[in-house]
Amino acid sequence: MSAELPELKNFDEVSLDAAFAKIQAEAEAAVAGKAFDVETFRLQWLGRKQGRLKSISDVWLKTAPPEAKKLIGQRFNALKESIELTLTAKETPATKEISGLDVTLPGLTRRVGVEHPLIQTMAEIVSVFQRMGYSVGLGPEVETDFYNFEALNFPPNHPARDTQDTLVVADQEKKPLRDRLLMRTHTSPVQIRTMLEQAPPLRIIIPGKVHRNDAADATHSPVFHQVEGLCVGEDITFSDLKGTLDYAMKAFFGSSVKTRFFPSFFPFTEPSADVQISCIFCNGKGCRKCKHSGWIELLGCGMVDAAVFEQVNQRRVELGRDPVYDPAKISGFAFGMGVDRIAMMKYGISDIGLLYSGDMRFLEQFGNQAQFA
Repeated sequence: MSAELPELKNFDEVSLDAAFAKIQAEAEAAVAGKAFDVETFRLQWLGRKQGRLKSISDVWLKTAPPEAKKLIGQRFNALKESIELTLTAKETPATKEISGLDVTLPGLTRRVGVEHPLIQTMAEIVSVFQRMGYSVGLGPEVETDFYNFEALNFPPNHPARDTQDTLVVADQEKKPLRDRLLMRTHTSPVQIRTMLEQAPPLRIIIPGKVHRNDAADATHSPVFHQVEGLCVGEDITFSDLKGTLDYAMKAFFGSSVKTRFFPSFFPFTEPSADVQISCIFCNGKGCRKCKHSGWIELLGCGMVDAAVFEQVNQRRVELGRDPVYDPAKISGFAFGMGVDRIAMMKYGISDIGLLYSGDMRFLEQFGNQAQFA
């Protein structure tokens, strides 16, 4: 333990130097002792409550006459700095002799990352439509029932909702149905959000992740990706839709690809169609992958239903905006395709689960983009 702190009687520089020299010698003796311990020394000298420097500050510095405080403070600071430097030196481990670098040892190679095949495919599809003048639209994955269903002509209890069953956020029974939150089942809500924000004409392409209550198997996943498009303006016709998709399929799959349209049904388009492309594996001759038909069904499309424009106008009025989507003056088309299925076709993947497995043995194959067979 440190000795009792003596009382200062004289405050001239000689007396103060002698008093602080005695304290300095006491600290050096403690450091040189056989039982020296860094932490014990720190507590005894720098402790905030009972440390030696704390006592010096209370007994010598604070009680000194005003004319002596500066002289004592200078010596106190020098003592504190000396003790802290001593502690730092004791805490720093001794420098060990380090051998030189052995340049004969094999180095570590950092592997270059690549985009996931789904991201690659989605980016390629989007780039095709961007070159046609489409802008990219994005929106939230957690949507309200209004944007995901009601505004797209899926009224409550409509049987078409059964085909897009999804996950809903719990404990929302007290909210109106249109305000309840769910995981979006398609990227179509972004079409509604865009029309609420922008007046026609507009052309947007919408990539994104969607969710449906589907049982997982080789070709289905409860989480998958879509790319949808919307074009709205004056005098937009079904011929414009056919020309747009035919050009896009040729740009993505190759100039020899053909397209054909079959009548279908979607609540938000009328008329609606399913689009098939000639088989990219057998050039339309018929093979196992196209079930020997020569054609592969790839996407759905149609002319925007007037009921959708009416929902948009009604919502725009509620938001204090002009109802500029008059079905008598404008028209439009929409389309949507599954990115996962196109990626599986492009890279020869037989199980959609591989795309979501995170298995590096599978993913590292896509460093060099594969081409169609």
